[in-house]
Amino acid sequence: MGVIDQTVTDRYALHLGDCMDVMPSYPDGSIHLSIYSPPFAGLYQYSSSERDLSNCRTYDEFLEHYGYVVGEIARLTMPGRITAVHCMDIPRSNTGRGDALLDFPGDIIRLHEQHGFSYAARYSIWKEPLTVRNRTLMKALAHRTIVDDSSRCSVASADYLLIFRRHGDNPVPIAHPVGLTEYAGERKPPAELLRYRAWEGKQTENRFSHWIWRQYASAFWDDVRLDRVLPFREARDEEDEKHVHPLQLDVIDRCLVLWSNPGERVLTPFAGVGSEVYSAVRAGRYAIGVELKPSYYRQAVKNLAAAEQERADEIPMLDLPEIAP
Repeated sequence: MGVIDQTVTDRYALHLGDCMDVMPSYPDGSIHLSIYSPPFAGLYQYSSSERDLSNCRTYDEFLEHYGYVVGEIARLTMPGRITAVHCMDIPRSNTGRGDALLDFPGDIIRLHEQHGFSYAARYSIWKEPLTVRNRTLMKALAHRTIVDDSSRCSVASADYLLIFRRHGDNPVPIAHPVGLTEYAGERKPPAELLRYRAWEGKQTENRFSHWIWRQYASAFWDDVRLDRVLPFREARDEEDEKHVHPLQLDVIDRCLVLWSNPGERVLTPFAGVGSEVYSAVRAGRYAIGVELKPSYYRQAVKNLAAAEQERADEIPMLDLPEIAP
């Protein structure tokens, strides 16, 4: 299949094609961080392509197919560095009754451990139950179910961000010499702490950065702005089964500041409308995204053109060796 189309600049590379055709063109250990949502097995149909993981015939076939992706990401990831996987529990059927769930996060953890990653952390991203009900039409989340037979009621499952560390020692520390300076979330830092922002004294006194760190170090991210996402509606086409929501930019922004330095390479093998690429460019990283679906790729190109323009006169990129295929 190869690369059907691509947009490559000095700040990002967007490829239209199968990630398993594109990733082998990059050298070992060349990626500093990867962030992505894999196709949620059996939950959505993203395209009609036989290469699309969402079209695997069985869950076991999906895991086998996805295992090749994880293995390639492991090869690309610098020792000691991070891959962040956004996922959720998924229903065993599409009846909407919520009768049984698959432990998709658990299978993702076991798959990464087979490919040279250590499971490092799990963050839970809170979702408002009525919003989930209205979007999914799950019978198990309807108030009527509580009235009729609450043994059938279920939960608005959190999204999960699973963090994996590649085996080995990180050769390039991710440093924050003046602490954390920006907060990605709905909660506002206390006004009395603002004078400590970008604190150049002893970091033990940096109360602003310490406040941000307390929010980020929590296992429950309950103030992610769920509607802070890139434009995506224009990317939908007749193949889309359901409303698909891009990964929230707050989640991506937190990953970027915690697990990468400015100028480093950030990969997303399932780029969608380009959310991870967009945030990486805005944060002064070099972003690499691969997307299989043409309508998503075209929307990603539009979103990235806007991001590149916003960054044009800001932080320059580090002088990294050229690796774009």
